[in-house]
Amino acid sequence: MKIVTINDSVSLKRDLDTGTDMQQDAVHSIIAQVREQGDQALFTLTKQFDGADLTTLRVQQAEIEAAYREMEEPVLQAIGEAIENIRDFHERQKRNSWMTTKPDGTILGQKITPLDSVGLYVPGGKAAYPSSIMMNVIPAQVAGVQNIVIVSPPQKDGSIPAGVLVTAAELGVKTILKVGGAQAIAALAYGTESVPAVDKITGPGNIYVALAKRAVFGHVDIDMIAGPSEIVVLADERANPRYIAADLLSQAEHDERASAILVTPSRALAEEVAVEVDQQLTTLPKREIAAASIRDYGAIYVTETLEEAVSVVNELAPEHLEILAEEPMSFLGKIRHAGAIFLGPYSSEPVGDYFAGPNHVLPTNGTARFSSPLNVDDFVKKSSIISYSKAALLENGAKISALARLEGLEAHARAIDIRLEDER
Repeated sequence: MKIVTINDSVSLKRDLDTGTDMQQDAVHSIIAQVREQGDQALFTLTKQFDGADLTTLRVQQAEIEAAYREMEEPVLQAIGEAIENIRDFHERQKRNSWMTTKPDGTILGQKITPLDSVGLYVPGGKAAYPSSIMMNVIPAQVAGVQNIVIVSPPQKDGSIPAGVLVTAAELGVKTILKVGGAQAIAALAYGTESVPAVDKITGPGNIYVALAKRAVFGHVDIDMIAGPSEIVVLADERANPRYIAADLLSQAEHDERASAILVTPSRALAEEVAVEVDQQLTTLPKREIAAASIRDYGAIYVTETLEEAVSVVNELAPEHLEILAEEPMSFLGKIRHAGAIFLGPYSSEPVGDYFAGPNHVLPTNGTARFSSPLNVDDFVKKSSIISYSKAALLENGAKISALARLEGLEAHARAIDIRLEDER
């Protein structure tokens, strides 16, 4: 793992994959096919891309029951406890509608309304992560969304992984559909005979899914176009190099383009961590992926001071930030840009991925400078409430008309003037 200094440039920025012209054309063609042919297109495309010859898209109750029989009790219990933790955290994010009355009788306020329907995309195969279902479904449920639809590509035998089905069932999601890829995004956006159209689409996917989400954005809302995963560890000389190496590799195994960076003022720690990363890589099942990530997007950044290290962290604006220092809480007020902040040696990043409660859908690629984790607010909309009194209009009407005429909008001004004339 390369060690660099203040004179070197370190960045989490990677060009987002916008796809080739061929991929973009394919996605637009698939969307058009789904809009024109509905379910028939979904059956055809599912056979073409997933090798599954389906007669129905909807997961049946018998399949869910079979999935439960596959699930070991300790795993089922862990799923249940994780759901409780995540729900408790997101319940604290809820906002209430409000109104305030001014002395002149004017009433102003804000009405919070949950979205009517949301679609969650769950990748198939090895990337079928039950934790992602929890992180997307629970804030939507807490927000009050009534209709939640899960779509996921089937395996060749037409099945959906047991972990996906059990997690969805534990969350009470009733509509689980066997469809993936760009065609699933198109179906959620525009609706088919079996797939209800939704207001918002969330969840990760491959380049075709990302391009499809981008294409339908505006007709429906989406969560984000996320880049590869990333972690930055801020550590002082007392930090445990074995812990740091393990945590860096926990992100590196996600993707060859994932980024893992240590920022520290300690050259000795930097060298120890570099050795540990190499040693731990040798026994990692996904060592080829992790090794490529560490080689191309990993670094150990040695600074002159801890204060300088904090500045580096804020410049990087990482998705995940771990602070492994003697008093980690003392750094919290200095961190301005990070998707999630993990404090202390026992707050390893996977704690947040699976169990603690905060959402693991986080801004990547430096967008933590202006973006937040997926949260309850992402599943509601806000309406402004204005009830202007006669007294307020009489007092302020001329000012409103003047502002309208300043912008050259005479009809706006007259809409106010006509009321003022009636009251004279």
